[in-house]
Amino acid sequence: MNWRLLLTPPAPGAWNMAVDEAILESIGRGASLPTLRLYAWTPACLSLGVAQPFADVDAARLRARGWDAVRRITGGRAILHTDELTYSVIGPAENPILAGSVLESYSRIAKALLRAVQDLGMSVEMKEKDDVGQVTNLSRSNPVCFEVPSTYEITVDGKKLIGSAQARRKDGVLQHGSLPLVGDLTRITDALTFADESARADAAARLLARAATVESALGRAATWDDAARAMVRAFEAELGIQFERGDLSPVESTRADELVREKYGNPEWTERV
Repeated sequence: MNWRLLLTPPAPGAWNMAVDEAILESIGRGASLPTLRLYAWTPACLSLGVAQPFADVDAARLRARGWDAVRRITGGRAILHTDELTYSVIGPAENPILAGSVLESYSRIAKALLRAVQDLGMSVEMKEKDDVGQVTNLSRSNPVCFEVPSTYEITVDGKKLIGSAQARRKDGVLQHGSLPLVGDLTRITDALTFADESARADAAARLLARAATVESALGRAATWDDAARAMVRAFEAELGIQFERGDLSPVESTRADELVREKYGNPEWTERV
């Protein structure tokens, strides 16, 4: 259970998504250890699920705020990445943590995420499968990821705290997710398309009622470094991982730059749906 730990500095969304995929490809070739990567975003970036229509994005409002947009290779709905800790878990499909079905691996990772936010002092729960049908129906018509908790995601006082998504490829498994630390979650509605301003205001109100940041739930701020340390401790204790602090390999770095040019920084990918 030796894994690589990557702590990468804040970066643009296209590079962040390219790095995750470059790591996945490297692991598929057997050239890299399974990896936990912890990172952040600058500037703020709206990420879309792989099949989410780009029509959900209000491109003019997005540009006016200086925000980026990127499309993930994982599913789910839109997330505005800012003031958060993002994690990615990447490894071979046969790895004990990632083996089995999507839900089985989701459940294992969720236990570590649960322990991490408990370590920050929060009283949280892991959402079980009981109302998955209701969640699925809500998700189909909702452009905002954090308004709808999915199975095995982490909630606090019934509000979604961590949003996660997974892709399973021949190279292996990639799961990444977002832990909002501080700030106004309703900012995402400024970057999405709505029928009118009343509908935008309604969406913002629903989001506040259904989602939380660490600060809003805990009553005090937690820094990125605080959250990162809690994540590392929780993955070690809950999943039995031994981390080796590392860096991207030269091959991974080169491939990430290629993926920025060819895919994640290219409108043909971002606006493909």
